[in-house]
Amino acid sequence: MASILSLEQETNPWVAAEARFDEAAEKLNLDDGMRKVLKSPAREITVNIPVGLDDGRLEVFTGYRVQHSIARGPGKGGIRFAPDVTLDEVRALASWMTWKCAVVNIPFGGAKGGVICQPNLLSDAELERITRRYTAEIVEFLGPEQDVPAPDVNTNERTMAWIMDTYSMHVRRTTTAVVTGKPLSLGGSKGRPEATGRGCMLVTLEALKLLNLQPESTRVVIQGFGNVGGMAAKLMSRAGFKIIAIVEYDVAVVNKNGLDIPALMRHRQDTGSIRDFPEAENMDRHQAMFLDCEVLIPAATENAIHSGNADRLRCRIICEGANGPTTSIADEILADHKIFVIPDILANAGGVTVSYFEWVQDRQGFFWSENMVNDQLREIMVDSFASVIDFAHKHHVNNRTAAYMLALDRVASAIRLRGIYA
Repeated sequence: MASILSLEQETNPWVAAEARFDEAAEKLNLDDGMRKVLKSPAREITVNIPVGLDDGRLEVFTGYRVQHSIARGPGKGGIRFAPDVTLDEVRALASWMTWKCAVVNIPFGGAKGGVICQPNLLSDAELERITRRYTAEIVEFLGPEQDVPAPDVNTNERTMAWIMDTYSMHVRRTTTAVVTGKPLSLGGSKGRPEATGRGCMLVTLEALKLLNLQPESTRVVIQGFGNVGGMAAKLMSRAGFKIIAIVEYDVAVVNKNGLDIPALMRHRQDTGSIRDFPEAENMDRHQAMFLDCEVLIPAATENAIHSGNADRLRCRIICEGANGPTTSIADEILADHKIFVIPDILANAGGVTVSYFEWVQDRQGFFWSENMVNDQLREIMVDSFASVIDFAHKHHVNNRTAAYMLALDRVASAIRLRGIYA
């Protein structure tokens, strides 16, 4: 397979999503008709957004929203602002959200959105105008029972507040449940900022039990120090893991005896970078991925692990904090090296799980304590991990294929029960 696909094809997220889908569908013996239904996005929306910039110029930005499946509930998925957003990427991410929600068995389908722009070159006022106009263009397709966005790359709780307000103005009533990842004062949930990182920690702990390892003797390398990687580092360090390296976009910092994560966070806040942290050594960010460790957490962007570097990894467990960090060709290499992979659609599902809790709380008008949120998250992540491992053993497949098979089976079952409206 590696000789057939070019690197560009290998790192195309839609190609990767299709490859994983096809393998799981084959193992499940799904018929051609059901495969077509499961593979095809329910709706793809492209909008061109005219926005007045601060200097008086008029610019047009392109935005996407893909609703991959609504068979098990409303579409659910983030909105990202980035210069390299493509429709293929959004399609792939929307399909991954479908499978992710099904793996943890929450009543959502999958969706994803994006706007092509360079947020670092735009003022807050320009970002707000882009957000509100994008929301207005797709408002008829959003709603608590239709499609529920969330933050993603370069968007945050403030962006969600703008979307919620714009939607509410259009429907003439405050509708907090239309988005998740909101500020607490606007119907957000306690525990949401830590949820994805906490979920990574919870499934890693389950993997350690299977491999007879203890957190105290577990060395961890984390690629990415944002919301997912940073929270995972903080929580895992607190739980006794030894975080020996943090890899960022410009540099890695390494301390074989374990990094002081709170101190590193303060250093980055003070200096704007993790570089030159006094209690660690700087290291090339690419080389740091190949350090000896028990756990590697890729928590940045897609395709961090590919055919060009997978055979050099020296870890026992990969916990995929990012979406799509491993290409389909790299999966084969990791299997040959007997690396235990906790796939993204399970590993980073803590975020969407607590988003589900937020949606439930908004609809109930009753808000939970942080302990309740964390307890419910732990139950779902532990149960979902066990379900994937059971599926892997039952069908003699790797963890990723098992997760996809479990997800496809649940979505296909929902479609069969509903029938096809004609």
